[in-house]
Amino acid sequence: MPGKNYLQKIDLTHPEYLETLVENRRVFNLKNCELNVFESYQESYRVPLTFGDFVITSMIRGKKVMHLPNRAAFDYMPGETVIAPAYEPMEIDFPEAGIGNPTQCIALAVDSAYVKDTLQYLDHFYNTTPDEIHQWKLQFNQYHFANDTEITQLINKLIRVCSGGDTAKNIYADLNLKELLIRLLQSQHLQQIITESSTSNNQSRLHYVLHYINEHLTEKIAVDTLSRKAYLSRNMFFKWFREQFGITPLEYINRERIRMAKQLLADSDNNISDISLQCGFNDVNYFVRLFKKSEGITPGMYREACKV
Repeated sequence: MPGKNYLQKIDLTHPEYLETLVENRRVFNLKNCELNVFESYQESYRVPLTFGDFVITSMIRGKKVMHLPNRAAFDYMPGETVIAPAYEPMEIDFPEAGIGNPTQCIALAVDSAYVKDTLQYLDHFYNTTPDEIHQWKLQFNQYHFANDTEITQLINKLIRVCSGGDTAKNIYADLNLKELLIRLLQSQHLQQIITESSTSNNQSRLHYVLHYINEHLTEKIAVDTLSRKAYLSRNMFFKWFREQFGITPLEYINRERIRMAKQLLADSDNNISDISLQCGFNDVNYFVRLFKKSEGITPGMYREACKV
């Protein structure tokens, strides 16, 4: 999958310290979270795993196949994250694991009281419009996704903090863990509103604004126009949008335009300049720079990758 953000590699366990060849586990315990580093060096199937807390997992090396309750099995690859509620039984396949090709995955188990406190923080500070109160909660219909830049950076930092020896690491971990949870929640909220706005754009001003953006992606979209449609001042609109989704209106617009461009690059033979214009970018050089920043490769390289 082109354009994923990969976690920094973690040193593998020295062979003489391996306790098992399947899901060898290293654990780093902190006050509000537990970092687990799992490695497998042997082909195996239907290996059971359960956590007693909400867990954020992210692949670093190799390939797994995940089996979660009431869901179709799926490949789990580096650059991707899976979240699961406490006590959800998982079964994992390691179809390609070997001594020369180990899998490596981190699992960050987060204390339930810490999750609850973070949700209460969001309910208190991020419900700035009394007519649109949103009760923040973790959702598990969006449980498997490619890492974006911010989530990758936060997980990398949490790995360094949790596995390091700094005496203040509980403080640093708490700060980064709260941001990671908030970004996951905001991302889930955005996906929920996008899905709802495609069928009903009048539920709230959030639905209306996102529906308007996606109906006019190929045109020039002025922030002043969006703020008027939301019945907010320009400054309040920026603040409101970022609090709800963790990104600015322009970042959302560009993200959706890049998503459209990826579809066109994969499914059409139009040249890059034409695709840039079709997606609302008047400057092809700006489009190419933005695409590479988002996906890690140029539009031309993306098109070639899709042909493989």
